[in-house]
Amino acid sequence: MKKATRQSYGEALIELGKENKDVVVLDADLAGATKTELFAKEFPDRFFDIGIAEADMMGTAAGLSTCGKIPYVSTFAMFAAGRSYDQIRNSICYPNLNVKICATHAGITVGEDGATHQMIEDLSIMRTIPNMKVLSPSDDAQTKWIIKEISKINGPVYVRLARLATEEIYDENQKFEIGKAIQHGDGTDGTIFSTGVTVQEALKAQKVLQEKGVKVRVIDMYSIKPIDRDMIIKCAKETKKLVSIEDHNVIGGLGSAISEVITDEYPTKLIRLGIKDTFGKSGKAEELMKYYGIVAENIIVNFL
Repeated sequence: MKKATRQSYGEALIELGKENKDVVVLDADLAGATKTELFAKEFPDRFFDIGIAEADMMGTAAGLSTCGKIPYVSTFAMFAAGRSYDQIRNSICYPNLNVKICATHAGITVGEDGATHQMIEDLSIMRTIPNMKVLSPSDDAQTKWIIKEISKINGPVYVRLARLATEEIYDENQKFEIGKAIQHGDGTDGTIFSTGVTVQEALKAQKVLQEKGVKVRVIDMYSIKPIDRDMIIKCAKETKKLVSIEDHNVIGGLGSAISEVITDEYPTKLIRLGIKDTFGKSGKAEELMKYYGIVAENIIVNFL
């Protein structure tokens, strides 16, 4: 069954709200789209709609965190990472406050909303801020684990969530750890590093390549910062070719983060698939992924 990670986020908030009474949720007039409305219906006294005032919402969340609350703050990624950067940097990360920024509708897979709402720079922006952790889940189970797990961590976290529904990859028994990655397969012909909505594309490519006699491994890089340096170095040493794929600008995102590691530890070539430093367009999510070359077919051609 397919499910968007934004939906998984809303469902996880209800479970977390029942477990921890210090959890509060803030939104900026987008509760229906971000799925925080699910929490609002269950816990109306712990939900705050700040209105179309995203910067103020970040400041309010910062204040609530100093009173012992655990604020989960939501809006579209464009407004969270973009419009509210100043407040995130100076009011949340600089004092290292316990605020969880869960940004939905990230990447070009926002689709018909077009370039102005397609945030393809947020991983780059958020991972450069000191004290910030950056996570990018790929499916329902992983998202729910992340949303609950970050409530146990003191400090700011940015979680990148998507509008596009994705396949179930993991079950509830899968073990995750912040700062680690998940390896699928142990092929030595190549490694496909992926994150978020592109993990399913990487797994599709792996299956097709297997049928053609090319054995690759897929790495789900759900933790962008901290990143699994050991996994990256291991794959660079053990496999013949490295490819990364992401619904993000090729500058500053997953591919760049991987490049930083291999440059330091084991210099080798990395083919980076992503948005080639251009703005998005309006269209259906699946069509845009194909247009910008972040689908299985574009991975496959790099191994054949």
